[in-house]
Amino acid sequence: MNMINPDIFGSIAATLTTTAFIPQAWQVWRTRHTADISLIMYSMFTTGVALWLIYGLMLAAWPIIIANSITLLLAGSVLMMKIRFG
Repeated sequence: MNMINPDIFGSIAATLTTTAFIPQAWQVWRTRHTADISLIMYSMFTTGVALWLIYGLMLAAWPIIIANSITLLLAGSVLMMKIRFG
């Protein structure tokens, strides 16, 4: 029986969850409007993504490393804009 490589599922999941942040980051960048974004939620989420990245690095799991690197950049950008623009 041929087994599907688990990295395929990880890569698809990583692509979907990572690209989901692009519209939010773009909207905040374009409008500078962050009033409706929760500072606590984005702080917790960004910290969680950073920890997932560390976990991925410890396992040398490339789908986790790549996805969380990009997500950390996007979520971190939204968080910084929330702090900067209020």
